[in-house]
Amino acid sequence: MGPFFLFLWYLLLKLSTMKKFVTEMFSSHGKVSSKRVVTLLAFLTMVIGFIVDLFSNNTVSENIYTSMEFIVIAGLGFTASEKFVKYKKDDSEEQA
Repeated sequence: MGPFFLFLWYLLLKLSTMKKFVTEMFSSHGKVSSKRVVTLLAFLTMVIGFIVDLFSNNTVSENIYTSMEFIVIAGLGFTASEKFVKYKKDDSEEQA
């Protein structure tokens, strides 16, 4: 029983580390960034569409796939540009 509990403890530590990583990946200054979430969902939709198109007789419309591609490209661009912009503090934050 000892190794089982040790393995269970290891899994719980890994899950908390993964949860922290995902939270930090989606957050910007402590808040969840909707641009990152939408970009990830569009990317996953593209991947699923590509796999469905590749391995089945169903085809994904080229216009839909291209639209998702543009959403992913724009989302990555906007998210990357956030890193180079300096935010000004509000007056209410400075007074506190």
